[in-house]
Amino acid sequence: MERIGDGSSADISHPSTTEFGGEVPSVSSNLFLDHVGEVVLNLNSDGLSWKPVGTTHNDMSECTCLGIKLTSKVETKIKFSNIYAVELINGGLVHKAVLPNSGGCLLGRGSKMYRFVVHGVQRSKTNCSLWVLATCTFGHTDLQTCQVWINRINDSINKEVGRPKNLLIFVNPLSGKGKGRRTWETVAPIFSRAKVKTKVTVTDRAGHAFDVMASITDEELNSYNGVVVVGGDGFFNEILNGLLSSRHKAPYPPAPTDFVHLAENNNNVYDANDTIPETPLQNERDPLLESSGPSRPGFSTCRTEACADQDSIFPFPNENFSLGIIPAGSTDAIVICTTGARDPVTSALDIVLGKRVCLDIAQVVIWRKTSSSRGAPSVRYAASFAGYGFFGDVIKESENYRWMGPIRYDFAGTKVFLEHRSYEAEIKFLEAKTENENQIHEKDIQRSWTRSLWNPPKKSRRLACCVNCSVCSGSIKSICTPSEGPIKTDDTSEALRWLQSKGRFLSVGAAVISCRNERAPDGLVADAHLADGFLHLVLIKECPRALYLWHLTQVARKGGEPLNFKFVEHHKTKAFMFTSIGDTSVWNLDGELFEAHQLSAQVFQGLISLFAVGPGV
Repeated sequence: MERIGDGSSADISHPSTTEFGGEVPSVSSNLFLDHVGEVVLNLNSDGLSWKPVGTTHNDMSECTCLGIKLTSKVETKIKFSNIYAVELINGGLVHKAVLPNSGGCLLGRGSKMYRFVVHGVQRSKTNCSLWVLATCTFGHTDLQTCQVWINRINDSINKEVGRPKNLLIFVNPLSGKGKGRRTWETVAPIFSRAKVKTKVTVTDRAGHAFDVMASITDEELNSYNGVVVVGGDGFFNEILNGLLSSRHKAPYPPAPTDFVHLAENNNNVYDANDTIPETPLQNERDPLLESSGPSRPGFSTCRTEACADQDSIFPFPNENFSLGIIPAGSTDAIVICTTGARDPVTSALDIVLGKRVCLDIAQVVIWRKTSSSRGAPSVRYAASFAGYGFFGDVIKESENYRWMGPIRYDFAGTKVFLEHRSYEAEIKFLEAKTENENQIHEKDIQRSWTRSLWNPPKKSRRLACCVNCSVCSGSIKSICTPSEGPIKTDDTSEALRWLQSKGRFLSVGAAVISCRNERAPDGLVADAHLADGFLHLVLIKECPRALYLWHLTQVARKGGEPLNFKFVEHHKTKAFMFTSIGDTSVWNLDGELFEAHQLSAQVFQGLISLFAVGPGV
């Protein structure tokens, strides 16, 4: 929405076409606008604009439409990109118009008219991340005039690129406090008005959505413009894994045992402070471009070949297919990170308007569930977070208190914190440093650590992801257009080296995105981005309970510095490998539990498209 300068309009009562700028046709009519009076409505190349005719009220400063005060000197405009529907009210029934002090020539006092409503959106004045529903209702004594306007506006908004026409909807009725079904009923009229066809499935058991997504044929899936999830992060993870499990063809990341074998052959011991000497492994190939684990049938040994030779009719990334989330969960971290707000209406409007961002996805390969288990590895995908130790224990403990609703996470978190358990593990990760890197290095952490434990740590420079993010935007075009070639991981600006951290940890976390939520306003890693191609590995070493509490309070505080502690390691990486020294270990993957004694993970840059615009600033 924007104001533009004063201008003149022809005083006509039926749509007429004139040349706008010598190229684009413009349509103009005198219509009646509810709560304003008679206006001249213009349809231009990029939207609608209108201006009151004469003095329609004693005090024009009190007249508003779409949240904007109207005066006789101001023309108001709405872009087609912010209009999602237009419709005739009550099928064309005649309405009586009450026009006190009408100064126009189109309608007189007590006239009857036909009316149509333009459904649009505008950004909230108090929260730039929120879309606010806004309508303008126009009227005319001639039904044909109204219908011509409806047809022309529909023709214009139908030309908007990327708007979905057919969607597959999954509703989790148990999400949050059982609000999934109510949430869908709230936003369903938006899809109906926008003429988006929806096939709705209300799940009746755990794994229902996964089974549907895994079994649906690629031909049927291609008939949809996307899949929309009405639920929380865990439900979205179920849909994501159902979509990717049988369709995403890529090599495994390196296995922990293979890395150990390579290290032993080279007689080198690596730690987080050493640079690995050059070996044939580094000179000849990027470890991420070759699978070091058992390959699956039909899988290439190189990511380039996997992308180029993929014969699936449903490729990834897929510019014609997007996922969407309408928040109805307990945390909704993915929605908050990708829209900036936990609002079902905002998410629904992002979907019908065809707003899209690319999203990194982590592939997690579980080599062994326990120290003694054997068998084929299993694969899981994550869109936000994979966590072990404190994070896994909280989710596991919270399962015993599901009857409490979302508050169970606070209760379980307090209980696990008081137990203060640590776990022995070994983590190896591929560190990639860039010139514009914003992460906190261990030397920087040590410099900022003061002798007095209670002095606030020195703040680090952070660049948070936002709408039109400069970090993500540079690679979005190549990511979201598969025809231009596969995604490359061997960037020459990066120096690749394997590092190791071993010891006792309170938690191990790998964040794909910042993981913002209502309990962590900046997230676990404030400068993590949606599509930068990195995981953020956060290792919390064993420390006194008081210091760990200080770390957690920094996570919960806006502008906090949870990574600026001596016992916290933070590394940007494209892949990591994990081995538990104990018998078993419990992991939290986007809010879902799984066991993994040994696993490895890698990130795929911009693997999926999501209906969203990015968080507001």
